[in-house]
Amino acid sequence: MSTATLQEKSARVRPPGRPSARGRRPLDRQTLAAWILALPFVLLFLAFSAGPVIGSLGMSFTDIKQRDLRTPFAVNGVGIENYVKALSDETFRRAALNTAYFVVVGVPLTLVAALGAAVLLDRGVKKFQSLFKVAYYLPVVTSIVAIAVIWRFVLSPDAGLLNTVLGWVGIDGPNWLASKTWAMPSLIAMAVWRNFGSAMIIFLAGLQGIPQSVEEAGQLDGAGSWQRFRYLILPLLRPTVLFTSVVTGIGYLQFFEEPFVMTQGGPLNSTVSVSMYTYQQFGFGNYGLATAMSYLLFVVIAVVTFIQFRLLREK
Repeated sequence: MSTATLQEKSARVRPPGRPSARGRRPLDRQTLAAWILALPFVLLFLAFSAGPVIGSLGMSFTDIKQRDLRTPFAVNGVGIENYVKALSDETFRRAALNTAYFVVVGVPLTLVAALGAAVLLDRGVKKFQSLFKVAYYLPVVTSIVAIAVIWRFVLSPDAGLLNTVLGWVGIDGPNWLASKTWAMPSLIAMAVWRNFGSAMIIFLAGLQGIPQSVEEAGQLDGAGSWQRFRYLILPLLRPTVLFTSVVTGIGYLQFFEEPFVMTQGGPLNSTVSVSMYTYQQFGFGNYGLATAMSYLLFVVIAVVTFIQFRLLREK
């Protein structure tokens, strides 16, 4: 078979519109226009997102402090010294334990409260459902300052609403926010009350997306209400549970506003969080150490998120 015949056959076999291996076609007008339109976003992303992230990662390996801002290129590299210093810092370890406590207790409570409220709205409450949605979601969009005022009144040791109610049954309530034992549970309660509304909306959307025929089939098979929820509804909610647990977990690992506004990390660092301690180090001008702490928190968030995906993914 001649060479000309082979070339003719290969030309017929090649799909139409695909460039040959010898040379690629230049960008067509549509692709070029797309890149031109995307160019402003790409530039802004590189300048204000990717650039600062890469720069802060480099800062974590230097001894840069506030006094070095005028001469940022005159700082010295210290390797992983900032990471070692952060891990050996007693206050940082205490903040890590406080954060773990906040996440391990707060995330399940938030998800359970949100799922319970979603089930009640989907199965029980039919009238004024929109009103309940707004009421549950309102704390999510309310200023932390307003929430702090409310909870300071509720948890006040002298004339607070909670201690007043406890006094009616003969219980002398503690000074909630000034107690090493009760300060963190108080912040967890406030965080659950503030954040479960957003998870509730997501759970409600997931419940309303499940076909009614699924529950009817289980009812025909003789399954009770709990059995239908446990073996039919809950498995179908697995993607929703995964999403809400990941989002809630990431938010709680970065919790900052609650101790910053309510307790300032006290008493005796019993409520200081990793984010709050990192913020304090930035305020002290220890930029290298603070960025190292930030990336340690980032690694923990990535690991926890990976574990959640492994445990809650669809099987």
